[in-house]
Amino acid sequence: MIFLSKNGDDEYIDMYAHGLGQQPTPLESWRYEDSTEPLMLRGIMKHKIIKQCWADRRPFRYMDSGYLGNRPGFNNPHGWKLWHRIVPNNLQHDKVIARPSDRWHRLGLEISRRRQGSSILIVAPDEKPCKFYNIELDTWLTQTIDTIKQHTDRPIVVRERSRSRNERKTNRVEQSMTDTHAVVTFNSIAATESVLAGTPVFVLAPCNAARPVANLDLAQIETPWFPDSDQIHAWACHLAYGQFHINEFKNGVAEHIIKQTEEILNG
Repeated sequence: MIFLSKNGDDEYIDMYAHGLGQQPTPLESWRYEDSTEPLMLRGIMKHKIIKQCWADRRPFRYMDSGYLGNRPGFNNPHGWKLWHRIVPNNLQHDKVIARPSDRWHRLGLEISRRRQGSSILIVAPDEKPCKFYNIELDTWLTQTIDTIKQHTDRPIVVRERSRSRNERKTNRVEQSMTDTHAVVTFNSIAATESVLAGTPVFVLAPCNAARPVANLDLAQIETPWFPDSDQIHAWACHLAYGQFHINEFKNGVAEHIIKQTEEILNG
């Protein structure tokens, strides 16, 4: 496997490669056509490489922020970026694989009961997914609001993503849901937080980790489906097996679990 490291200095890619006794490859000196080995890369802005891999059916692993555990909490009081998802051949873990509950319980998080509210909260995507999916944010917002208004007269609140990670890690989506009927979003982490907080979510990205527990059709905005506790628990356990603590990059646990996941996905 080739571990693509931006400027030869990607902290997490380098950490993973070194944990396996491998050396990362500087992205700037690497050429796609010089090999057919599987790739590991981090960040959605590697979109040209990802799309070329899809076109060529070249295996890759995609690394990005974890879904759970990176917010300030009992097990991570400073909200450090300790957890990272790794996805075989895709951007998100959007199909539930049956998993044990040990890794979910290790996170010390809770699944809230179904909430009720009156408004629609739109959590807008930032520029990175917009660029990947070739959408324009203002157009997306206008079209999404217009579609919602066709099916409900509830008040609509728009929450745009802060550029500051420090603000994002303390200002969680669930803190905006004091009177929310449903959340409409593009991003997986916002959708994940919404479901765990007990609020129905509508996901509009083609690939979203919350799709198995989310609504997809805004025509149902007045009567959204919400999964039962068993469905949410199975999904949460699945996500916990798709993300890894940085210590697991170093000790081989992440590699062991990812290989298991790849075997399951490949039948």
